[in-house]
Amino acid sequence: MKQVPVDDTEDVCLDIGNEEELALRKAKIRHPLATFFHLFFRVGAIVAYLFCDWFSKSFVTCFVTILLLLSFDFWSVKNVTGRLLVGLRWWNQIDEDGRSHWIFEAKKVPANNSMSTEVEARIFWLGLIICPMIWTVFFFSTLYSLKLKWLALVIAGISLQSANLYGYIHCKNGGQQNVGKTASRFLSQQLFQRTL
Repeated sequence: MKQVPVDDTEDVCLDIGNEEELALRKAKIRHPLATFFHLFFRVGAIVAYLFCDWFSKSFVTCFVTILLLLSFDFWSVKNVTGRLLVGLRWWNQIDEDGRSHWIFEAKKVPANNSMSTEVEARIFWLGLIICPMIWTVFFFSTLYSLKLKWLALVIAGISLQSANLYGYIHCKNGGQQNVGKTASRFLSQQLFQRTL
């Protein structure tokens, strides 16, 4: 048998950078901490609403605990998880004239990177849609059972979670639109106001 000598100086093609891309595609959840907190505060507020009377007889303690969980949820979804999990964000900006402008943005994701966050996007949207529906059921059950002291808390839950839902739906639909349309609408409003 004849052995073929191996040349140690032979060029080897290395795919540097593709390893990260492959790892991102294989990862089901790229942001586990953000995904956890996206669901933790939402589910925590619902569980606290359902079982708070078992642990504390104080209405004020239950009210404040649930309201804090709802507030943490609103802030974390609006400022952190929306950006990380689906690449969307919204906020309000007040200009020099004191006018309020709502800004809805959608991050442009490359085609090869869109599959890597599919699970996260599903978790984000399901949590965003299902929880306001649960708070709406709580609203009608509170009215039906005449527990009117809980009505303000349920309305706060519906309001905070529906605001995030509305903002992100607007980002998803409106964030893809051309900035030129928004600018032309703003200019036409300015011209109309000056002519009056």
